[in-house]
Amino acid sequence: MFRTALRNVLAHKARLLMTVLAVMLGVAFVSGTLVFTNTVSDAYQKSSAKGFDQVDVAVQARDDGSDRSGKAPDLDQTLLNKSAHVPGAASAVGVVRGFTAIADKHGKLIGGAFQSEGGNYWGTDDPRYPLKSGTAPHGAQQVVIDSETARRAGYKVGDTVRISVDGPVLTPTITGVFTTDDGNVAAGGSLALFDTATAQRLFHKDGSYDEIDVKAAPGTSQTALRSALDASLPKEAVTTTTGKQLADDQAREIADATSSMRTGLLVFAGIALFVGTFIIANTFTMLVAQRTKELALLRAVGASRRQVTRSVLIEAFVVGTVAAVTGLLAGIGIGAGLRSLVGSLGGSVPDGPLVITPGTVVSALAVGILITMLAAWLPGRRAAKIPPVAAMSSVHAKATTKSLVVRNTIGSLLAAAGIAIVVYATTMNGSDGQKPMGVGAVLLVIGVFVLTPLLSRPLIAAAAPVLRGFGIAGKLARQNSVRNPRRTAATASALMIGLTLITGLTVIANSVQTGLDKMAASSIKADYVVSMATGNLLSPTVEKTLKSTEGVTATSPLRSARAHIDGRNEYLTGVDGATIGELTEPTVDDGTFKVGGTQVAVDDDTAKTYHWTTGSRFTASYEDGRKQQLTVAGVYQGTRLMRGIVVDAATLAPHQRHVSDTQVMVKTSGGATASTKDRLQKALGDNPAIKVEDRKDISNGISHAFTLMLNMLYGLLAMAVIVAVLGVINTLAMSVFERSQEIGMLRAIGLDRRGIKRMVRLESLVISVFGGVLGIGLGVFFGWAAGQLIGSTLATYQLVLPWGRIAVFLLLAATVGVLAALWPARRAARLNMLQAIKSE
Repeated sequence: MFRTALRNVLAHKARLLMTVLAVMLGVAFVSGTLVFTNTVSDAYQKSSAKGFDQVDVAVQARDDGSDRSGKAPDLDQTLLNKSAHVPGAASAVGVVRGFTAIADKHGKLIGGAFQSEGGNYWGTDDPRYPLKSGTAPHGAQQVVIDSETARRAGYKVGDTVRISVDGPVLTPTITGVFTTDDGNVAAGGSLALFDTATAQRLFHKDGSYDEIDVKAAPGTSQTALRSALDASLPKEAVTTTTGKQLADDQAREIADATSSMRTGLLVFAGIALFVGTFIIANTFTMLVAQRTKELALLRAVGASRRQVTRSVLIEAFVVGTVAAVTGLLAGIGIGAGLRSLVGSLGGSVPDGPLVITPGTVVSALAVGILITMLAAWLPGRRAAKIPPVAAMSSVHAKATTKSLVVRNTIGSLLAAAGIAIVVYATTMNGSDGQKPMGVGAVLLVIGVFVLTPLLSRPLIAAAAPVLRGFGIAGKLARQNSVRNPRRTAATASALMIGLTLITGLTVIANSVQTGLDKMAASSIKADYVVSMATGNLLSPTVEKTLKSTEGVTATSPLRSARAHIDGRNEYLTGVDGATIGELTEPTVDDGTFKVGGTQVAVDDDTAKTYHWTTGSRFTASYEDGRKQQLTVAGVYQGTRLMRGIVVDAATLAPHQRHVSDTQVMVKTSGGATASTKDRLQKALGDNPAIKVEDRKDISNGISHAFTLMLNMLYGLLAMAVIVAVLGVINTLAMSVFERSQEIGMLRAIGLDRRGIKRMVRLESLVISVFGGVLGIGLGVFFGWAAGQLIGSTLATYQLVLPWGRIAVFLLLAATVGVLAALWPARRAARLNMLQAIKSE
């Protein structure tokens, strides 16, 4: 039986080619993902480990929430000196960190906005950052930058560079260029260092440090040094961590970050493999049907049912092994290609070898072989159950009425249960409904798949009027499409799954975008919103500068401060109480949106949490430890722009250690115009780190983000669509072989080659459009259902059906059908009619 199985694989290698390709693509996706993420993770871990070479123990301020004011203890000069003189310490370095944007010579931000960092250069020879050229910085007008940033921007020692920390533009001179193993720089970011006093002033540390790094004396271990520090430093104020633990923690964070990316990519690889199972099952079902007499003869000469099933599984094992090995090799190439692609798109990955772990090899082989064998098991089992006499007398064993009733009943129950659970989940709030909706969606998809043979007849029959226009070829195409409903269902389902996901994601994205646009338009009266490109804090001087700019009629900062209320930490939002009414228009449920003095406004969620209404009073403990009684003037509906407890900035400022803004809203006399925007940008020094956005810019930013996300998802789901195309090609090609005699007879009675081609193409078109209609229908339903959950957290959410894109998706399904039929149609038309008639 083993030799028979191998002989069958070799005899049908052409027919198995598409199955091999489908499995190979899925395995390549899986192995490529694993190779790429393992390579990136390994490179970053090794790079970050080098960054801790100069750190044996790190001393950090304890911030465990025990301080009711929210103020973390300071790491001051006294603690630094004490750390440097504990037994076993060779030296101690005070570390200051903060955001620092660097502009290139054309005024553009270098690196990603979230990868622009700054810090302090310790003394004249900082061991953390060896100088490649130049000297250490001294004073507010000097800075040193990393060598990668200098290379990318073309900077050298002596150049003047434009930088920004919290808004105002600074123009220091580059006095040195240093090398670093900092993982952020390796990822394409930038790093600028000032002398310690300047860094403390710019980053508002006021003579304190973010961290103290202690170097051990020769012969002292990291553990021993940490114990000495713990014994000497106040435990209630600081925590200590060894350099090894820091490296391990960062390696774990890197692994977690790449794990999330790996999981996301593997989900799409799983979708492609799931779609591939339809092709595998279809292929082996058709192969078994075409070899029914051969299998019956084996049964007649003594082969048991188990042996017949085993022979089919052996064929699947061989096919799966070939596909898995080729997929693994292709995946290694994909992993290397993705790493190069990241570099070509402006990203950067630290240097390191391509990582191919034993786990990657085992996973690739296991996935390819197991998926193929599992998909082939049912056709093999079905073949073994056919009685030898029945098989010898009939090429095709038709499904019994009982089996069809059982299938349709199960499918109906699954689909009904899925719809009921999904609809029920829409009545729940936010995250509570996610799991039930996921379960319901899976049940519905399985139910529709089981019911697809039943659905194929009425839906394909609906296309009959169109097909009649193609004459006898159209009539034959319709009859062929419903001749074997199970085969049509399996072929169409592969395309259905891909289009379900694509349509659902498109509906959700367009609806959320519309909701966010509506929210921005309805709640913002300001002409412009000014913020840092990174989301970092702005200096209060930005608002002062904007307020004094020509044409500006009103401004208000949005600033945040932590406070303690009724045993909970809350964030207060500070605004200019005198002008906020000109700049925003929130929906007020109770009272008025008026803030000033001790009068505050609270959003509906906060009001529910504390059971507040208009007139309620509560006590807030600020970060400086002082307390104040506040009164609720009104309750409003929170938005993404403004939520929580809104307080007058003048009330909040005296209690803040450092006053800074998250955003500044601006109203101008001439409204939002290009000249006004240009005037505001010039007033801010054409700072590349600051965004000046009108409502259209905000809307375009939202649109760009969703378009980018959708394009990425389309690209990942394209693999599933490609596999579905292979499925249609495979089914048609094997169907042509199966119907060779029939095609020969059609040729003999007058149907020309053009008619044969048209028949096969129309059959492919009908099957593909059938799958497309099912996929789009399910996608719209899932998009609506998911939108109900989103609407519970986004009040302005509005269902939007992108009819244009839906039409494109349907056209895509039709295009798939036309392209997939090219080779099978050509093959059918070239059959020799006499040989075809003689074939069995």
